[in-house]
Amino acid sequence: MRHRQRETHVERASYAGTDYRKALNIEDLARIARRRLPHFVHEYLEGGADDERTLDRNRRVFDDYRFEPKTLTRVGPRDLSTTLLGRQHALPLVIGPTGYNGMMTKNGDLKLAAAASAANIPFVLSNVATTSLEEIADVEDLRAWMQIYFYRDRDYVRKLVERCRTARYETLVVTTDSAIYGNREWDLRNFRKPMQPTLRNLLHLLTRPRWIADVLIPDGMPTFKNLGDLLPPGKQSVQGASAIIGQQLDPSLNWDDIAWLRDHWQGKLIVKGILAPAEAEQAATLGVDGVVLSNHGGRQLDSACSPLEVLPDARKAVGERCQLFIDSGFRRGTDIVKALALGADAVWLGRATLYGLAAGGQAGVAHALDLLRGEVDRTIGLLGLSQASELGPEVLGPDRRHT
Repeated sequence: MRHRQRETHVERASYAGTDYRKALNIEDLARIARRRLPHFVHEYLEGGADDERTLDRNRRVFDDYRFEPKTLTRVGPRDLSTTLLGRQHALPLVIGPTGYNGMMTKNGDLKLAAAASAANIPFVLSNVATTSLEEIADVEDLRAWMQIYFYRDRDYVRKLVERCRTARYETLVVTTDSAIYGNREWDLRNFRKPMQPTLRNLLHLLTRPRWIADVLIPDGMPTFKNLGDLLPPGKQSVQGASAIIGQQLDPSLNWDDIAWLRDHWQGKLIVKGILAPAEAEQAATLGVDGVVLSNHGGRQLDSACSPLEVLPDARKAVGERCQLFIDSGFRRGTDIVKALALGADAVWLGRATLYGLAAGGQAGVAHALDLLRGEVDRTIGLLGLSQASELGPEVLGPDRRHT
């Protein structure tokens, strides 16, 4: 059973059409995406682990924080720019790593990357992408980062790092919270066995002719482009491959592996998937350049805390030794501003930009980013500020300033 949060008046009144250009918020884009995608793809996009309590908490947690605005402060034009890993960017946002994006639309990874480039924010390519890391590296004016998992086959990891070095990636992002694959029952229910959707899903697929024309014609299901020979022959298709990839993940992942990667990779290194402030501090001590507080969008450990809840303590733990990022559950500009006020250097987006991708391709992603940019800009102005860099805990109610 899914623990979906109660539908608000705003959500009930959300745009019910299919034109992404008329979407007024991320929720509108989510509804358009649902109408366009086959059921099993939409379930992949929306689903969480077990009873989805973590997924639900990721959204509800923002209600625990309130703003205390100041007025009569002579607010001028807002400056939302920020410096991430030594480079200036237009927004304190990153399009985070999400896999299987070729299932949302053809060349989904390239469309996300192009939208990130146009918005002057970083893009993180997933290890389980359907576009090669070399193609993404060629996107004009893009600051591309690469996410990797540690698999049982360490030689594969070493070769992948070398590919990133050859392609001139500046930053690696190692995900740590999925070394043991989460229990995603929705995925098991949608497939009779890996690669074979149930009859119900096949029949529903026939109601999505535009998706079929976009994604399946002429080449069929997209395939993984960065997994090399990690997967068995004939198992490269993204259709129902989650369980197969899960078997390749190494549950013995530990700090020695991070130290090994730090020694072998001279570029920037980010560790993603940390929730314990003590582990954030240990990562900073090890010399990483960034930490992403994340519960994997609610897809791994159910009943886990939200990254927002541990953000203030994590900020104290790492100080200024590394940059501190956060993801999981962000749908509004007010969500983003709350995270920045609590100490995050930037917010990583997952589902929010995927809704735009599924609803309208690259233009849909650009629209999602424009919506969030406008909401962040308006929120900062209403708080009485002119720069995102001015945000601090003082903009929150007194019961949350020292959380």
